[in-house]
Amino acid sequence: MNNHGFGKLVTFVNQLEQEKISYTLAHNRDETIMVNVAVAGERWEVEFFEDGSVEVERFISNGEINGEEVFSELFAMYSEPENHSLKLTQNAKFTSTK
Repeated sequence: MNNHGFGKLVTFVNQLEQEKISYTLAHNRDETIMVNVAVAGERWEVEFFEDGSVEVERFISNGEINGEEVFSELFAMYSEPENHSLKLTQNAKFTSTK
């Protein structure tokens, strides 16, 4: 990383620390360092690129709070496709009336 990109990252992290805002660092793409910031009702993904550019993606909550009943929705929507076939096969065995 050149000094320009690194300087922006360091300045941003120092400000988060000064303001006592919790964050984590991640390295998901070869050319970036990501700062994940979680604050009440929001999650920010801030990526600092080697060339000094910055991308910010914000995820804002609608304020709705759910219980564990939504776990089935999570797994139904985001499980790997082969897991769905296995579950259907297993469920068919359990519900067989023979």
